[in-house]
Amino acid sequence: MEFDPLLLSRIQFAANISFHILFPTISIGLCWILLFFRVRYTLSGDKEWEFAYLFWVGIFALTFAIGVVTGITMSFQFGTNWPGFMERAGNIAGPLLGYEVLTAFFLEASFLGIMLFGKDRVSNRVHLIATSLVAVGTTFSAFWILSLNSWMQTPAGYTIENGVMMVGSWWEIIFNPSFPYRLTHMVVASLLTSAFVVAGVSAYRIRKNVGGPGTWKVLKTGVCMAAILAPLQIVIGDLHGLNTLEHQPAKIAAIEAIWETDAGVGLSLFGFPDEEAQTTHFNIELPKIASLILRHDLNGEIQGLNEFAGEHPPVSPVYWSFRVMVGIGFLMLFVSWFVALRLWRGSANTGYILKALTLMTYSGWVAVLAGWYVTEMGRQPWIVYGVLRTADVVAAHSGGMVLSTLIAYLLLYAFLLVFYLLTIRHMASHPSRSMATLQQRAQDAQSKQSQLADKQSEAQ
Repeated sequence: MEFDPLLLSRIQFAANISFHILFPTISIGLCWILLFFRVRYTLSGDKEWEFAYLFWVGIFALTFAIGVVTGITMSFQFGTNWPGFMERAGNIAGPLLGYEVLTAFFLEASFLGIMLFGKDRVSNRVHLIATSLVAVGTTFSAFWILSLNSWMQTPAGYTIENGVMMVGSWWEIIFNPSFPYRLTHMVVASLLTSAFVVAGVSAYRIRKNVGGPGTWKVLKTGVCMAAILAPLQIVIGDLHGLNTLEHQPAKIAAIEAIWETDAGVGLSLFGFPDEEAQTTHFNIELPKIASLILRHDLNGEIQGLNEFAGEHPPVSPVYWSFRVMVGIGFLMLFVSWFVALRLWRGSANTGYILKALTLMTYSGWVAVLAGWYVTEMGRQPWIVYGVLRTADVVAAHSGGMVLSTLIAYLLLYAFLLVFYLLTIRHMASHPSRSMATLQQRAQDAQSKQSQLADKQSEAQ
């Protein structure tokens, strides 16, 4: 039985990036939330914000560690599975990956120890600064990785010499046409994902009666963040779609399953694309709405897949991934607004609301994965859009060897993911030791003050 090494290599990289992206998506947003907790504690002196910080910094540390390890593995695959990419585009991809290590990872690593273990060893100001620098570092990491990915989607600022891509303008490479939209979209997605994680875990802790000080404040923080960010993300996504239409029309045609170039194109809500028949079976659509959204004109013309014969992405995976992403996005909007309204009315402490937030804990993961599938599969058959084909840069490994490593990756990632989720559940199901320690310290301090006051009273 023969295995296609190209297909298996693509699946392996997809598995790697799918697993890896789960953790930076949380760590980027969660670090800014932790900074918010520290600022609120510093300004108000309210110990509940410090309790919240001490609980969530443990989850951040676990998430950050797994994200770093899986990111290193993903970088190795550029050399092991896709050497042709580095040979042809390494002059651009290599420095961008290096900038991520130098400006982001070193910044995070330098101050992460202070953030995690320095609370009782440094002043509150130094600890606050360390937390802010780690938050900035995680965002810088996203900046450089998304700059490279966006350049692969909308290449600019390069020249080709003897088949090798050379730097023409670093400014144009870094700030390529899709980068501002992709960076904003991903950072907001990270914050939105983290908002539902903190709200969902807090709701779970309240349901289990192990919430402790500050849990309701954390829940309200997550819900308010989500209620603001969900509609903002929809607007950013629309702008990103318009940019994609300009630079990657084949991707838009696959997203909407538009088979023929036409004016006044309807928006497909649901259907089953058939590439062989070039039709969408059981299609439910809103007439002319796709043209209205993409061209801001009911009779606007949109290019169809017929204009990209042999050069368009697989339709069904892109079509369905987009609808999953959008569906989860609108569900996030509805849940966050509904719960925010109940919080405003003071009636959110009901079983079904807490259960709904618990079920939505990892909804952001689903939306992010679906969005990345749209982005990455929608670029095919190109690894650098319109310039370099994926099939031209894959390593000449046997299908059997790639399959064996793929199975090993999948087993390892399944193991890590299961135990990550079980660890989060265990942490959420038990009172925080750090909180208990702080509470004991506070009680000891009060007891000492009381004893001192008694001695002073006796002396008088």
